[in-house]
Amino acid sequence: MTLQEEMSTSGRLATFFVGDLFFGIDVLRVQEVLLYQQMTRVPGAPDVIAGLINLRGQIVTAIDMRRRLGMPSRADGAKPLSMVIRTLDGAVSLLVDEVGDVLDVDERSFEKPPENLVAEARELIRCVCKLDERLMLVLDTEKTVETAIATAGMKSESWRSLDSREFALDGNMGKERFNREEGCNAKGI
Repeated sequence: MTLQEEMSTSGRLATFFVGDLFFGIDVLRVQEVLLYQQMTRVPGAPDVIAGLINLRGQIVTAIDMRRRLGMPSRADGAKPLSMVIRTLDGAVSLLVDEVGDVLDVDERSFEKPPENLVAEARELIRCVCKLDERLMLVLDTEKTVETAIATAGMKSESWRSLDSREFALDGNMGKERFNREEGCNAKGI
């Protein structure tokens, strides 16, 4: 079974909060969750790129999800958590406010995002998941990273040059790639 097939049938979502927004991403995309890491700012990068993190010898770009979503900054002294995810071009850290649980979700609970969402939000949301007590927005991690990089004015080639796997100390510079899943589930949502 390919990674794409596993992702489309895993039915497990890692959850997190940014402000009062509740998000989920396929658990197979999550590499790890970390407490706040010291970051190195990138000169000339927009605010959405919070900086670079040295993750055990790998250089990982950190995207501040509050800034990405146009939300106010965190309160003074509040430190984000780092949800490191796998993308087509390597590991990226999403800076979030709180990490939730891993949920097993039934495919039938997914629906397309409503048409009346603002375009900026709609492009980041793959689908909406109906849970018993709330709705969960399922984040399209590839589009989130792509649009953040586009906001930064970086070309695809420049972004690939920051691929964290190229900085691995173990010398493994393999470029494993996995196909982007367009839908939320087998129904193609």
